[in-house]
Amino acid sequence: MPANAKYIVTLSAHERSELGKLVHTGTAPGRTRTHAQILLKADCGPGGPAWTDEDIQQALDVGSQTIHRVRQCFVEEGLDAALHRRRPTGWRVRKLDGEAEAHLLALACSAPPTGRDRWSLRLLADRLVVLGYVDEVSHETVRSILKKTRSNPG
Repeated sequence: MPANAKYIVTLSAHERSELGKLVHTGTAPGRTRTHAQILLKADCGPGGPAWTDEDIQQALDVGSQTIHRVRQCFVEEGLDAALHRRRPTGWRVRKLDGEAEAHLLALACSAPPTGRDRWSLRLLADRLVVLGYVDEVSHETVRSILKKTRSNPG
């Protein structure tokens, strides 16, 4: 058992044979195969080689953090999570829907407020809030929408 490993990988016979097939068939994506090889080398169960992280790192040419993350993911979440990519969790809800974007474009193409030569991003954002199209919106959101639509208010 590796002395420096906080997360000890112990594979069952079924998991070991499944990983062996995955590695030897060559049809899986490279990242998945590498993670399977890490788990096979790190296996501290009966019949497992129980390699240290340093040995795995040299043999497979992967970083120590990758080995640590694969071990941790296997112990905490299971085999499937350790092998396959996680779905992105950073999805953001759109601040402006299509209707609010249309109002923004119409506002940007309209005459600027008195005393101004043109609309600024902050003025547009503030006006959208005042008119009640959104509760709050950043000038960066306004910028990205205007850039995306390639509007030319002039």
